Amino acid sequence: MIPPRLVVLTFDDGERSHFTCAAPILEHHGFSATFFITAGLGFEDKERYVTWDEVQALHEAGFEIGNHTLAHRNVQTQSAAEFRADLEELECRFQEHGLPRAKTFCYPGYRVSREAVEVLAAQGYQFARRGIFPEYPRDKSGENGPAYDPETDHPLLVPTTGASGLRWTFEEFVAALNQARAGKIAVLCFHGLPGHHPQSGTQLEKFSRFMDYLDAGGYTVIAMGDLAEYVDHTSGPADPFEPIQRRVGAALDAF
Repeated sequence: MIPPRLVVLTFDDGERSHFTCAAPILEHHGFSATFFITAGLGFEDKERYVTWDEVQALHEAGFEIGNHTLAHRNVQTQSAAEFRADLEELECRFQEHGLPRAKTFCYPGYRVSREAVEVLAAQGYQFARRGIFPEYPRDKSGENGPAYDPETDHPLLVPTTGASGLRWTFEEFVAALNQARAGKIAVLCFHGLPGHHPQSGTQLEKFSRFMDYLDAGGYTVIAMGDLAEYVDHTSGPADPFEPIQRRVGAALDAF
């Protein structure tokens, strides 16, 4: 049974502020979270991105490390074989650094494809997070999307309910959380705090306020992999894209 006020907390791209700023705040509140790691955005720049030692430390602190592909490419431009190789290369890096094999995934740039969903299923991934579109227009400075409804959505196409950014307001944050009811789950995404991508970053003071609100409100805050405690990841619609098509009432050419 899915409790009300269930929130999945995720962080994209392995920015260094995830280790230096986000993790201590999450530990203070006793929250879990998933950190989606990629090596494709200048991972060698250790002023901006986490080191493998820091990724290991996040894992040892109890946080989930998810796969965001080695190269951070648009999966719509890749063949199934290219996407599989991108997944497996990062999985090998995880293994080299003593990390468990990832069971959750986040689509780079939130672009998805049928081939990518098929590859993820064949590779044994349980849950994969996409963005807010095509149901809602994308705005990198902060946006709200649909809640994750396990009765409707495919587990490898979990929508983002709230994506923080420069102009994402406290009211929009609360509106995203208010969708976590009646069997639906709010899935939140953060990038840097504030990070080196100003539009998609979140000021540290604002992030702290968000986490205080979750704690005071009695929300259950989990990592994406923890969804397996509440959701049967082996179930889902025969056509993974059908629920999305039904929502937007159109083809997914721009998805």
